Amino acid sequence: MSWPCLSQCQAGYGPSVPNSRAITPGMVGQPPSKVSGLLYGLGLGGFVDGIVLHQILQWHHMVSDVSRYPANTIAGLEVNTLADGFFHLATWVLVLAASIAAIRAWRQGRLAPNWSFHFGLVLTGWGIFNVVEGLIDHQILGVHHVRDDLGGPLSWDIGFLVFGVLLIVGGWSLHKAGLRALEHRALSTPSGPHEPVTRRAA
Repeated sequence: MSWPCLSQCQAGYGPSVPNSRAITPGMVGQPPSKVSGLLYGLGLGGFVDGIVLHQILQWHHMVSDVSRYPANTIAGLEVNTLADGFFHLATWVLVLAASIAAIRAWRQGRLAPNWSFHFGLVLTGWGIFNVVEGLIDHQILGVHHVRDDLGGPLSWDIGFLVFGVLLIVGGWSLHKAGLRALEHRALSTPSGPHEPVTRRAA
């Protein structure tokens, strides 16, 4: 399938900043990159975990199931707080990388994503985070569990994994719906003097 090249305005970018984009040949009119949405999902999903579960609800901390660092002692809580800080730093780096990827795609002249395309990827990235976190930290390494405040029952860990899978399935379905809408829009827009370009997404 081919994607007709669209002008900057048709692609969703206004003409008010004509000199701020480094257009990449062959990328103008291409579908949006998937990278930024997935990275936003990974980073923001990590922030939800760290802010809500670690800090607000205090169900667990990063190494709260490690016997050497019990969260009910001052020394153990200090270590867990430090580990939580490094975890938040990693999620911040993911969000920063997502922003860089989004700007890079804009400067290449790719099509702007619609809401379904982008937020579907964000939900998918969040789900991937939950599944990776749930398998590695909860099951393989065992450094913490979802409800360490209750003794780390397995049912909560399983529920965390199931929620992650549902996010992936629902998010990817939403993303695909957004992609179909972009395809329909591209095909229904006159391409003008440009030749169609091969569909490509990264």
